[in-house]
Amino acid sequence: MTNAIVRTIDPRAKDLGGGFRVRRVLPFHAQKMVGPFIFFDHFGPVDYAPGEGFDVRPHPHIGLSTVTYLFEGAIRHQDSLGTDLVIRPGAVNWMTAGHGIVHSERTPAPERAAGQRMHGLQTWVALPLPEEDCAPAFTHHPADSLPSFQKNGASIRVLAGEAWGHASPVAFPWDILYVAIESPDGTGMILPASLAEERALYIVSGGARIEDETAEEGHMLVIAPGEDVAVEFLPGTKAVICGGATMDGPRKIEWNFVASDTDKIEKAKQDWEQSTKLHGTDRFPLVPGDEVEWIPLP
Repeated sequence: MTNAIVRTIDPRAKDLGGGFRVRRVLPFHAQKMVGPFIFFDHFGPVDYAPGEGFDVRPHPHIGLSTVTYLFEGAIRHQDSLGTDLVIRPGAVNWMTAGHGIVHSERTPAPERAAGQRMHGLQTWVALPLPEEDCAPAFTHHPADSLPSFQKNGASIRVLAGEAWGHASPVAFPWDILYVAIESPDGTGMILPASLAEERALYIVSGGARIEDETAEEGHMLVIAPGEDVAVEFLPGTKAVICGGATMDGPRKIEWNFVASDTDKIEKAKQDWEQSTKLHGTDRFPLVPGDEVEWIPLP
């Protein structure tokens, strides 16, 4: 381990069903969060033949915002607010669960018919204490609405927060950092301490070197706070930087629920079971247009 790296996190493979496998990085037993990021999944690349696709049936969330970012493919998002849209590479879907939301994620009909390659990141960020029980909300940010620029030959897109003088339009009630980097030819740059109090570098593909440690695809480097850190990206590397301010206290995470105390999670579990029995409740309504299926409480 170098002085610049607090921890290296290896991915754990998870099968979410139907052959849909992910590499899970957060939460990790020794690193529950980086800034507000409490959950980090890397899925794909996976190829679907014509007629095939994935279907994540309606399921609930509380206490978090989900953030979907694609490198390839398309996902149809539907939720209990009535949102129904397709997310594509470079855009950001920002769904805030607050006191409760239900959503589904499926392969859109045209891509299911034609076949597609899927590759992306699914992350959750914990809501700060005053916002844990806020009203649910959804915002879609198209790719062309997010600041994109070149730095040392690398393409950088600011998904959330501010980096190198460029600010994302994404609104979040906590100091947050989420940046995508693509370095086709390889390059070096400094990750300044001013980016965020807590920072982690995740390698989507390729590799990166910090001091004498090299991280390959699927690994996360948690960077020491308060230091400007030099990183060398190898040719063909895609990576993201995530983090933000240290969260205002620990969070519990169970299934799809995040909360500051166990009672909130237990109540959400009871309310979801009630919703599945009654076919929708005020807290966890049905998803318009996707009202037949749901994922039962484990």
